[in-house]
Amino acid sequence: MEAVLAKYENQINVFSEYLEDLPDTDEPVWILGECYDVKTGKSELLSDVRSRLWFTYRKKFSPIGGTGPSSDTGWGCMLRCGQMILAQALVCRHLGREWRWVAEGTQPVEYQRILHCFLDRKDSCYSIHQMAQMGVGEGKSVGEWYGPNTVAQVLKKLALFDDWNSLAVYVSMDNTVVIEDISKCLGQRQAPCPLSHFHATSQHPLDWRPLLLLIPLRMGINDINPVYIQALKECFKMPQSCGVLGGKPNLAYYFIGFVDDELIYLDPHTTQLAVDSETGSTVDDQSYHCQRNPRRMKITSLDPSVALGFFCKSEEDFDSWCNLVQQEILKKRNLRMFELVEKHPSHWPPFITPTKPEVQTTGADTHELKND
Repeated sequence: MEAVLAKYENQINVFSEYLEDLPDTDEPVWILGECYDVKTGKSELLSDVRSRLWFTYRKKFSPIGGTGPSSDTGWGCMLRCGQMILAQALVCRHLGREWRWVAEGTQPVEYQRILHCFLDRKDSCYSIHQMAQMGVGEGKSVGEWYGPNTVAQVLKKLALFDDWNSLAVYVSMDNTVVIEDISKCLGQRQAPCPLSHFHATSQHPLDWRPLLLLIPLRMGINDINPVYIQALKECFKMPQSCGVLGGKPNLAYYFIGFVDDELIYLDPHTTQLAVDSETGSTVDDQSYHCQRNPRRMKITSLDPSVALGFFCKSEEDFDSWCNLVQQEILKKRNLRMFELVEKHPSHWPPFITPTKPEVQTTGADTHELKND
């Protein structure tokens, strides 16, 4: 009975299209680079939101490290949000931004393979097991709460072990995106996008790899500084938007868009049974898509510590993103949300190209669990 209830726990509001809490507004709704009119395109909007992969707390999975926790309830919410932002990049990589999930429908082989990357088992590339143990190298004990920057660093390291997706993950430093460092991250010999002249004059080899850009920021001291709000909205409008990691203190959400002065997010704070699936078999995916009402919160309630995510499948995507950042983030704002520069700053330590780290596999180093 417990398994049956868990399977349908997130489908209580299956008819939410008719009960939707979205405001009756003329303001556009932006979801990861797509614009919707609530009054004429509500069903398309809801289909888009429900198609995002939704990762939540799980219980009764194999103990992390063999002796660690078998549930991430109370501590794993930011890890789950990290899974969601990475999964969005992989969906765009293999299925395209226009792909939509249909309940009980037949899905592409790539979709099932993406799901297998996130199953709660030690041999899945981006499982809670892998993320928690990779976090030990970032100074976090298993069971300790993570912030956006730590999760970004963990994803960057785990991607090095993922040969199938061949994804480059770049994490910016000091609110600055450095194009020269991105080229090294991609293994290119030259910067992919000179700021002075874009791809129309580019002469370097097209040795591009799909790129996930993660930009950790602090947009204020205790609260978000209002001067950054419009720039944050502009990020959700970009076609390359992969969402934002953030939330409130010790309470993480995956933000996927906005309407007016409210952010729209997926909430990982639901505990479901771990899905048991053999390697290569079809995953029962009903619990991996949130069929509840999209949740919203005031932008002014956002904790100032966030990580922006952008996915550039091609070099042209990256060129376009650079142009958009220059036009919408850099030229229009007196106080810039982040910087985009071509060369590695001379006063910084040298950029170190990411390499596979040593992984600690013991579960003995655990942290006292706390609820959030």
